[in-house]
Amino acid sequence: MMLALEIFGGMQSIVLLLLPIAGSMMLAYGVLQIVVDLRSANRRRIMDRLKGGKDPKSAAAKNAVTDLRRGTMEATGFLAQRFMQFRFTAELQRVLEQANLPWTAPSVLVNVSAAACILLAVLLLIGAQPIPAVCAAAAVLVLPLLYVYKRRKARLKKLTEQLPDVFELLSQALRAGHSLASGMQLIAREMPDPAGTEFGRVFHEQNLGLKIEDALKNMADRIRVLDVRFFVTAVLIQRQTGGDLAEVLDKLGTVIRDRIKLFGTVQALTAEGRLSGYVLLALPVLVFVAMLQVNPGYANLLIDTDMGRMALTVAIVMQLMGWAMIKKIVNIKV
Repeated sequence: MMLALEIFGGMQSIVLLLLPIAGSMMLAYGVLQIVVDLRSANRRRIMDRLKGGKDPKSAAAKNAVTDLRRGTMEATGFLAQRFMQFRFTAELQRVLEQANLPWTAPSVLVNVSAAACILLAVLLLIGAQPIPAVCAAAAVLVLPLLYVYKRRKARLKKLTEQLPDVFELLSQALRAGHSLASGMQLIAREMPDPAGTEFGRVFHEQNLGLKIEDALKNMADRIRVLDVRFFVTAVLIQRQTGGDLAEVLDKLGTVIRDRIKLFGTVQALTAEGRLSGYVLLALPVLVFVAMLQVNPGYANLLIDTDMGRMALTVAIVMQLMGWAMIKKIVNIKV
């Protein structure tokens, strides 16, 4: 009975601690979403034009085959089916495909949620403090997702760097008399992942009976890289109106190669600002941990008192907002 009361008291203190943090983060996220939506209206119009004015979900529904891996594993279980109803599950599935991971979004969400809940319950049962227990459970919940997003970012970056070589190889194949499908097969055979994998999917999809135009649209919707959309748009226009596709690919490859060089220059010039953001984000945490070791009575005021917890919550939210602003400033689009 006493153990149950201790667990209930610990859970109550956790809820009281998380409610202001969650409210502040939701407020900051709402404001950020409003700003992003207001500033990205022009970009959405451009992307709609590149997509041909069609919703990618409805366009994919019209195709007989949308992707070789998509939909091969249905969500099973109560929790997986509940997760399927949320919008972010479809977005996570697209991220998993972009990262080339053979997982499904519902299974990932169910596994990380179950692991976080089990770890939280075990830590509370063995008498751990509520705040470290919640932090450990949150780390188990967030770290796998961060790994997926990091892998996806690295893979798409590598794909963008490979595109000039891909276009050069494809243009040479076209000049040598190969068809577009044969050029796709050549890229799949000669280029490493991710370019070889993605263009190999296009080749296999058209081998299974899908039109090569629809296979290219599937690749553009799956990858969502602007340079790939340029390539797909150029191919679609050439298939409808004719023209020298090899010359277009040469020019597109030159533009992408120059932009990669410019992006490297911008990254070098903004390295100091990015490093300053990381230092400013980590410095308060390191100072707080040091104060817990040097003077615990002074530092525990931020944890044991209501005013201290409120100040700590406000500080965390402001730290995250400051880091997001610094990242927005140094993240120059090229």
